[in-house]
Amino acid sequence: MLSAESFWTDSLRTAPEGESITRILAAAIRAVEPGEAAQRFVSRSDDNLVVAGRTYDLSAFGRVCLLGIGKASAAMADALADILGPRLEAGLIITKHTQTIHHFPLTILESDHPVPGERSLQAGQKTLELVSSLGPDDLLICLISGGGSALVTAPADGVTLADMQALTSVLLACGARIGEINTLRRRLDRVKGGGLVKLANGATVVSLILSDVVGNPLEAIASGPTAPDPTTRAEALAILSKYHLEEQIPSSINHALSSSPETPKSGDPLFERVQNVIVGSNLIAAQAALKQAEEEGFHPYLLRTDLQGEARQAAFELSTFLRQARLTGSPVPPPACIVAGGETTVTLSPNAGRGGRNTELALAAVRELADFPGVMLITLATDGEDGPTDATGAVVTGESYRRAGELGLWVEDFLDRHDSYSFFEKLGDLLKPGPTGTNVNDLVFLFSL
Repeated sequence: MLSAESFWTDSLRTAPEGESITRILAAAIRAVEPGEAAQRFVSRSDDNLVVAGRTYDLSAFGRVCLLGIGKASAAMADALADILGPRLEAGLIITKHTQTIHHFPLTILESDHPVPGERSLQAGQKTLELVSSLGPDDLLICLISGGGSALVTAPADGVTLADMQALTSVLLACGARIGEINTLRRRLDRVKGGGLVKLANGATVVSLILSDVVGNPLEAIASGPTAPDPTTRAEALAILSKYHLEEQIPSSINHALSSSPETPKSGDPLFERVQNVIVGSNLIAAQAALKQAEEEGFHPYLLRTDLQGEARQAAFELSTFLRQARLTGSPVPPPACIVAGGETTVTLSPNAGRGGRNTELALAAVRELADFPGVMLITLATDGEDGPTDATGAVVTGESYRRAGELGLWVEDFLDRHDSYSFFEKLGDLLKPGPTGTNVNDLVFLFSL
């Protein structure tokens, strides 16, 4: 797991509170380390496997298999393989970055994210092969985490990988929320929207889920492969209409959405032998950060964990809150650590530069906090990767605007071309701890110093 030192930036190195702040950031990530998160909910005594209070007699199953889908699945798989021991017959782990797996018979595949690629298609085929080989006497333990929607793709009949790529690209570019994106994905993929349970031929299914979606709706996390789908065909089509995408996407997508059967809903007998358990979330990470902040001498305050909408608007609202907290001492007096969690979006313009939603939020906050003393705003993608970059976020202080001006960097220019990465790279204030192996949305830290 990452050390506090991996979070150093130029502004944190020069801030008197820098060491304390890096320890707070590290504490948030450590709290949602996937292996430990899974082990908190799973234990074994002889052949009795206990998952969140429900007991499974391993001797009653013919085969016990693991299927990991998502950025955090490798670490979760290692932990579960330790618990299952020789009772584990087979395992397939699909993730973004290959990690060392210490257990046989686990197979790990590296796949594509955030836009599904050929490897996603291959991973989908391997997933179909494993799950369809099961029967009513078998146990399938699924390890679900963020990124799973793109990492595993098994398009519906008539839909190609290129079609799914085109859909994903336009949805990301138009600023569609992750829940909206997954509503469409669930109807266009054989694995998603409860599809994995349908394919398992009556096997018992246990899913340990590390949530990367605001509010932890099961159907939205990795597009809900083991969960009922509460949305309808009409709602899926309405999303296309909302963003005026009908003419921008392949005709096969429109046809599949209009003609496909409804996805399985809550109450369907299909889910009688399914247990879904949330083992890690944005709230858990935020609470751990606040606990560490209190130990470091800050007054802790949880602002919210449902942050959504355009990154720039979120920057305005959070910066306004931070300024008022610093001026009035309300809702907490300085020194204070205020935490917000969630996932914003960015509506891209043509020829956009480098960056993601976290660095864009930080860049928009630079002008909002310009020349305001005693404040710091830090954005953090808990997976260690902000969009298609190697940064996880950025650090903003009241001095950032002035420092940028001295270097000939104008915030408005970089915002206009969505080039937040380049801006903070020049300032030396990109956070680059590397991939964390977990994913529970994003965190924003507001420090009133």
